[in-house]
Amino acid sequence: MRWPPLTPAVFLRRLNRFAVEVCLRRRRVQAHLPNSGRLHELLIPGYPLWVARREGRRRTRYDVQVVELPGGILVSADARVPNVLFREAWEKGELPPFRPYTALEAEVPLGEGRVDFRLAGPEGMAYVEVKSVTLVEDGIGLFPDAPTERGRRHVAALMAARANGAQAFVLFVVQRPDARAFRPHDPADPDFGRILRAAVAQGVQILAYRCEVSLEEIRLTDPIPVML
Repeated sequence: MRWPPLTPAVFLRRLNRFAVEVCLRRRRVQAHLPNSGRLHELLIPGYPLWVARREGRRRTRYDVQVVELPGGILVSADARVPNVLFREAWEKGELPPFRPYTALEAEVPLGEGRVDFRLAGPEGMAYVEVKSVTLVEDGIGLFPDAPTERGRRHVAALMAARANGAQAFVLFVVQRPDARAFRPHDPADPDFGRILRAAVAQGVQILAYRCEVSLEEIRLTDPIPVML
């Protein structure tokens, strides 16, 4: 996925769940943060970041896209990106577990809510929920970074779909290159970890991929082990 043109800025403070204040061309500017996570590891005053200008009727003119951590590690802060990456990789046949499926629908009803994707092919139907991961500690990607009732509902819906004969997947996309493995972040939400492990026991497949991030693009690279 290619980024739109990016402009360098410096993070100053978080204003609310979806808004931050940055220093852009020596001016204080509000920017949209397309990520509801806590992001304590990214949103540190003084950290460099890159924003993209957006047009149209909206409160802010910029979206936060990339944050640079010490050591030059670039991290995508946009929680919308993993779904785009999944669709692109599926269309190119770059995800072996999903190659048997020949049709894709996005944002489909499942249970009392929706999941990100429904795939169909000769082997039947599969439901896929994609999760954005930005937190990495000691080389381990962690999700969630805060309690996520919505995430637990998604996993429960996938368990029900699997019980009814469909395949079901949770795909964790680590939007940075420095994760060697993934595991559920039990200190942040032990209930999510419990339901994820129960889902595996019922046949839901858990996958994790990491990303290469530059100031020009972000792309899925390789799968990493899932530690449950």
